[in-house]
Amino acid sequence: MAKQFNVKIGINPISWMNDDLPSLGGETPLEVALAEGAQIGYRGFELGNKFPKEPTALRAVLGKYALECVSGWYSGRLATGSVEDEIASVGPHLRLLAENGATVMVYGEVANAIQGRPDPLYKRPQFNSAGQWQEYADKLTAFATYTLSHGVRLSYHHHMGAYVETPADVDRLMALTGEAVGLLFDSGHITFAGGDPVAVLSKHIARVSHVHCKDVRPAVMKMARNRNWSFLQSVINGAFTVPGDGGIDFAALLQVLHQHDYQGWLVVEAEQDPAVAPSYQYAEMGYQYLAALVQRIENGDLTGMAEAA
Repeated sequence: MAKQFNVKIGINPISWMNDDLPSLGGETPLEVALAEGAQIGYRGFELGNKFPKEPTALRAVLGKYALECVSGWYSGRLATGSVEDEIASVGPHLRLLAENGATVMVYGEVANAIQGRPDPLYKRPQFNSAGQWQEYADKLTAFATYTLSHGVRLSYHHHMGAYVETPADVDRLMALTGEAVGLLFDSGHITFAGGDPVAVLSKHIARVSHVHCKDVRPAVMKMARNRNWSFLQSVINGAFTVPGDGGIDFAALLQVLHQHDYQGWLVVEAEQDPAVAPSYQYAEMGYQYLAALVQRIENGDLTGMAEAA
């Protein structure tokens, strides 16, 4: 009998409303997303700008739909700021997560990042010396140690347009940071950055504390590179989609997670224009695809999974 696969499937509200680009679904009420997500079968939601920022209010709105608080993005600036300033800034967000049962915090480095600007992706910021890398890693480890002391593990989100984007960047960050720093593995971002998602996941599985399940449309991704699109241009033009609708082998990724006893969330997160990719339809597609793969793995039915994916 196959061993259990202790994962929960959650979703990010970006399928309904995009915080970085409010023109994509900005008019959609939060409760529409929560009601539809719960109806589809999702166990929980990551947070977005429309969620309450006060712990009791957040618990009430999620509880109305029997949903869990998965995690929430935190915009960090350790690349240019101090650990002390970051600790002072994170307080309300850390409490919001901890008091609502979330055990991981999505850390996105936004200092000098171009993910929200019209700049082409090759203009992303980069560390230029071993000393800069080490200084950043040391600050990140100290900050992660602090959040972990409050029951929430920092999960570092490698991201297009930021300091840590490529597989080589991830390798270096993981080598220089302490165990308190978890890795948020994002299948879509690492593929867009030129990586083999299965190879990167396998290499860093011991540090993976959170997973974003994002698929890519290879033809659009290639066009984005060739035409020097910005990150937001790439999103608008459909570089990303939900699992099962693009070119990533999620069957192989989930098998790696299962074999290494990953226990946590699988979060569907696919930045798209809901006018082109209707929110409910695509959220349901992503859920059903992942849920079917999880069930097959739990049943030990691995034959032909790569082909089925």
